[in-house]
Amino acid sequence: MALEPRSKRRAPRPPHRILKFFLLILTGALFFAGTYGYHVYSQLKNAVDKTYEPLDGHTLHSDITGDDPISFLLLGTDTGAFGRKDRGNSDTMIVVTISPDKKRTTMTSIPRDTMAQIYDENGKATGIQKINAAYNIGNSKAAVKTVEKLLNIPIDYYVTINMAGLEKIVNAVGGVDVNVPFSWTDSNTGGQHFKKGPAHLNGSRALAYARMRYEDPEGDYGRQKRQQEVIESIVKSALSVKTLGNYQEVFDSMSNSLRMNLTFDDVLTIAEKYNADAKTIKSSQLKGVGAYIGDGAYEIPSTEALQKVSDKIRTEMGLEKETLDNVNTQQNAKNINFDWESGNNPTYTIFDDEGAEN
Repeated sequence: MALEPRSKRRAPRPPHRILKFFLLILTGALFFAGTYGYHVYSQLKNAVDKTYEPLDGHTLHSDITGDDPISFLLLGTDTGAFGRKDRGNSDTMIVVTISPDKKRTTMTSIPRDTMAQIYDENGKATGIQKINAAYNIGNSKAAVKTVEKLLNIPIDYYVTINMAGLEKIVNAVGGVDVNVPFSWTDSNTGGQHFKKGPAHLNGSRALAYARMRYEDPEGDYGRQKRQQEVIESIVKSALSVKTLGNYQEVFDSMSNSLRMNLTFDDVLTIAEKYNADAKTIKSSQLKGVGAYIGDGAYEIPSTEALQKVSDKIRTEMGLEKETLDNVNTQQNAKNINFDWESGNNPTYTIFDDEGAEN
């Protein structure tokens, strides 16, 4: 199904001001660039220029007016974290929308193990896998296309950061404040211990806090909540940074760890047009049922869950709701005996176009 260009999503209306461009530390960097003057401005431009990687058909800086909603896919990859050097998968996938008329930003997390038809960087279907494999198969382009198809939504921009870069950014802004939901010690992240209650975390502890899932009773859903919490706290910390030295460190980490299809002009325009009159961030998740497909453990979102998330994001983007019809909904319809209520790792079957089991 074709996706509407942004220019057709809603009729012209009086401009609104909204939350300043908050993704990662760009909000704070732009804010303080005005304080420190040309030197910081020049550093920021050089850093942003190095992060720019366009997506075919997604270079939209001339179309940013501040009147229309915009959307991002925020990707956190495991490349470079804890010694990894390969491309890796996308541990974090969050659809972010900024809606001027509603004066709010939404963050919708997609579990890394969600079953999905994966599309490569050219938009070609490659088969059903866990959705975090899209980045490994075709980089950010494939991840964007796969999420667009899964939820029938348009994504204007992507921002990809590797987890090692997240650690550097947290250190550069002086750490982040979180509210640890329960106490745990995780051997998979160096045996770091976290005690229930408010905590101020440096980069390595923030990375461990955001990545843990095996000790969490909510599994990957609990991790998604903590990732969203860390991202929001980075924004708050960035806005409170007072020293130029911190931002020099931030700029260096951006150049090496961040990629996005936003030009420097895009960043300036978004910072100007989507200002901080409204600071409401709403967080939610796409949820599924744990199941096995062959030997692999997946999260299978029901058609109802997918439709609900699609409707919500399309509404935020000023689009009409549409009934989903994709590989997920078609496979769900064929799995007539699947137990959506059991939660006991049932088996889910993939059928071919003729209805035979694959």
